[in-house]
Amino acid sequence: MTIRVLIADDEALLRMAFGTVLEAQPDMVPVGEAADGAEAVRLARELRPDVVLMDVRMPGTDGIEATRQLVRTSPESRVLILTTFDLDEYAFAGLNAGASGFLLKNTRPEELLTAIRAVAAGDAVVSPRITRLLLENFRPHIPAGRAAGRDDGPDAGRAERLRRLTPREREVLVEVGRGRSNTEIAATLHLAEATVKSHLGRVLHKLELRDRIQAVIFAYENRLVHPA
Repeated sequence: MTIRVLIADDEALLRMAFGTVLEAQPDMVPVGEAADGAEAVRLARELRPDVVLMDVRMPGTDGIEATRQLVRTSPESRVLILTTFDLDEYAFAGLNAGASGFLLKNTRPEELLTAIRAVAAGDAVVSPRITRLLLENFRPHIPAGRAAGRDDGPDAGRAERLRRLTPREREVLVEVGRGRSNTEIAATLHLAEATVKSHLGRVLHKLELRDRIQAVIFAYENRLVHPA
């Protein structure tokens, strides 16, 4: 399978650098470049890429709004947000808009390629440790939801979805919210890794979530986990 990648960044040199890295891979091909979010949305509709590398800050339609539109109009394309530590709030907003993961712009090429393959395969685990670190930095930007389990107010729908989970599925959700990989969860809960993957699939289905990153956000917003 060849992974088709659309590159969205307002810096031409970065687009060229990413394209060069992708072209050197036997299982990847850059199918287009966009200099802003609006162009990224348009090209995604036309080219139907598997993965969109999305810069956050771009003129006109920024990466967050572009991600929101892409999730709605091109759901087959998964978005990988590119960010820096000084843009934490933008990264969280991108994930909340439906991005499947995020990377730091200064990441090593091999980490970028691993992330693209993971996202293309439907796995939003780009880097659990980076996920934990960035989500802890997101604390001021995570909405303060009601305590999990309350059945009144605007979060009643979330509470109702939580009640669909079995105790074991809820345990898996908590561990996912802590940024742990399937391997780490299996060791913590004394389960086979394949069993963890099955539980996670049911969690996503029952909670009506797009992917693992959305499960992390759900766990934080519902206070199932708290940053250290």
